[in-house]
Amino acid sequence: MQPVCGSPADTDPLWQDVQYCTQGIVPPAGKPECLKTTPNYVVLHGKPETQHNYLLLPSCRITGIECPFLLSAGVANYWHEAWENARQGGDVPVQYPNLGLGINSQSARRYNQLHIHMAGVRESTQRRLQALEASGRVAPQPSQWGDAQYQAAVTGADGTGDRTYRVLRLNALTQNLFDLLNRYVVRRFGLDMAGQTLIVVPKMTATGFAGTFYVLNSDSSLHDGTNTCDHLLVYS
Repeated sequence: MQPVCGSPADTDPLWQDVQYCTQGIVPPAGKPECLKTTPNYVVLHGKPETQHNYLLLPSCRITGIECPFLLSAGVANYWHEAWENARQGGDVPVQYPNLGLGINSQSARRYNQLHIHMAGVRESTQRRLQALEASGRVAPQPSQWGDAQYQAAVTGADGTGDRTYRVLRLNALTQNLFDLLNRYVVRRFGLDMAGQTLIVVPKMTATGFAGTFYVLNSDSSLHDGTNTCDHLLVYS
């Protein structure tokens, strides 16, 4: 899988940061702050460095969403781990009223070591997703994720306009989201996994986490689609 997933000898800056956290190999750019290190992943600050901008990265070499290893039975559940860290009471909590987890497509990312952004989302995004759910515009099952009635516009950051996303609801993050995306969207429509963006927004109410998750996917094949999570996540 090396041609697609990368070699351990690669010099990608984020991969070098992972190697420092896991093996103590100091990268040329200097020592990063390892916020959490486990056998499966590390957590680092994002840039800009705020209390609602963190990254979760695999401790093994995985370039990004296009790596076939992410579809295998033995891969760690990085999305669940990101949620467990970023939630209120987690080890690296996102200090923001609403949080989001996201990964960019191959073309939209700057660095080539898989990284899940753990960041904020605007209250308007949370309201929009709940309104879509209330009007029956959120897919209740992964097999329906790509259906046209569950594609909806969500307004991005000021000035970036609306983007179209495929919206799914899950009761837990116990399933492999990469596998669900590949099975029910990418293969179904003959798309390229490398071109996909994936975003998770926990449903929140006035009393806190509501126990379910909105899972958003988009790519450039959709009308007004996008291949980046950056329109919805708040980093600074």
